[in-house]
Amino acid sequence: MKKDRRSFLRILAGMTAGIILTIQDGKGTSLIQRDRLGELLPLRKLGKTGQQVTMLGVGGAHIGKSNDKTAQAILETALEGGVRFFDNAESYNSGGAEQKYGKFLVPKYRDLVFIMTKSTARNGKLAQQHLEDSLRRLKTDYIDLWQIHAVTSPADVDNRIDNGVLEVAIKAKESGKARFIGFTGHSDFNAHQRMLERTDILETCQMPINCFDPSYKSFINNVMPILVDRDMGILAMKTLSNGGFFGGTRHFYGGDKPKLVPNIVTVQEALHFVWSLPISVLITGPDHAEMIQEKIELAKSFVQMSEEDRLALIDRVGNAGYEGKLVEFYKV
Repeated sequence: MKKDRRSFLRILAGMTAGIILTIQDGKGTSLIQRDRLGELLPLRKLGKTGQQVTMLGVGGAHIGKSNDKTAQAILETALEGGVRFFDNAESYNSGGAEQKYGKFLVPKYRDLVFIMTKSTARNGKLAQQHLEDSLRRLKTDYIDLWQIHAVTSPADVDNRIDNGVLEVAIKAKESGKARFIGFTGHSDFNAHQRMLERTDILETCQMPINCFDPSYKSFINNVMPILVDRDMGILAMKTLSNGGFFGGTRHFYGGDKPKLVPNIVTVQEALHFVWSLPISVLITGPDHAEMIQEKIELAKSFVQMSEEDRLALIDRVGNAGYEGKLVEFYKV
């Protein structure tokens, strides 16, 4: 088990440095990137897209379940803190999350932000409808990144491709309605492997990445090396196990089960571990403005963890005695 937990670090050693962007002046001094709102958080390469994205992004599912006042406060705090990557999906709050972006984000900040949304469609006709609905709710004529959302198994991947979903994604890019295309999933790394077997046209992949993952049905071990080899943008989600690190057993919530945070690992250790891997952006789901501000400060304080420290952390959480399904309840 320990060998399995540790194996990915040997494969990925040194990869992260290649995606962290350092802008320098003529004297070799590092420059902080800015736009009209102020300083940006550090930028990373989004794989082969050639785009630069902030190392921290806002998760749209939490925006969708927030009231308007809270959602606006989260978005404004994120923007003020230098975040420029914003995640969403047509399925979040039945389109309500996209409507909030269309109300509070796009009208004033479309020129500054990278917006990603996703479709759960199982056939091409519905995928096309989801795309058009997302554009309408977001009040934009293009999406920066559109992803095939929440693949669950190899059979699910095969069915979606055979029923035209990938074809719609490709046409969306060709038409300019989506600048880039990718896929997501959180339940089974075998689904990701099948998607990567079936096509090499996709440019990004979103999946669970956290310090417990190497110990249980690991996306890091089984998918990340393929993504790195293909130079795909890696989007990290569930970096705190979507509440599982706080004793929760359902999405968005902590609970009364054994807690990794704070008993075994700190939030800073958990996030800095993820940023020390070759990911493009860490997507966090804030419940309120203070929560996104906490993650902004952790991004600003980030220092690359050594291989020794990463190994020690995965051993610590892996040896804590917690059953995998209890911590990462979303995996099958």
